[in-house]
Amino acid sequence: MLIPMVTLSAKQKQVLEFIRQKIYGEHCAPTIREIAGRFGFSSTGTVRDYLKALQKKGYVAVSASKARAIVLTDAAAGIPLVGRVAAGRPQLALEDVEGYLRPDELLGPTGAGDASALFALRVKGESMTGKGILDGDTVIVRRQSRADDGDIVVALIADEATVKTLRRRHNRLLLEPANSRYKPIACDENTAIIGKVIRVLRNYV
Repeated sequence: MLIPMVTLSAKQKQVLEFIRQKIYGEHCAPTIREIAGRFGFSSTGTVRDYLKALQKKGYVAVSASKARAIVLTDAAAGIPLVGRVAAGRPQLALEDVEGYLRPDELLGPTGAGDASALFALRVKGESMTGKGILDGDTVIVRRQSRADDGDIVVALIADEATVKTLRRRHNRLLLEPANSRYKPIACDENTAIIGKVIRVLRNYV
């Protein structure tokens, strides 16, 4: 289920993502001073203004009586859906988060705790149809910078993202399509692996 995202400013998104990373990665919410230090705010009042905005828009709940009292709501605790990624020729993935997918519905109760390492992207194009990834599908991706031969990955090529199979050939890395109409892409210094595809979602409606 997609939880729609209420419009946030660029800085509000950054503050929210920092809170998410702290809670998921360190299992505790950041303090007001930690947020101020991370973003270079000279006043803790500025942090409180951001928290009030995030609370008003439904992403966090805050208790004034505790130092680490920031709690993510259902709208912010899921897997971020961050736009489209090409499965044909590379296409810039949108930076704006469209919403969050509920990790318990996708991963089950035992896997929901891993949501901080995941993101979701919409696929556009037909180069991966041979692997069962179709135009309009959503791929769930685990953030990682390395992958094995044969893994389906999301790669950035000069700031543009694409879904392909990673292949190692004669000490070279290739991004291989699964459709004979498309050609492999040779990896170079402008290519970076940003994640491994672990699940494909499809709506039939």
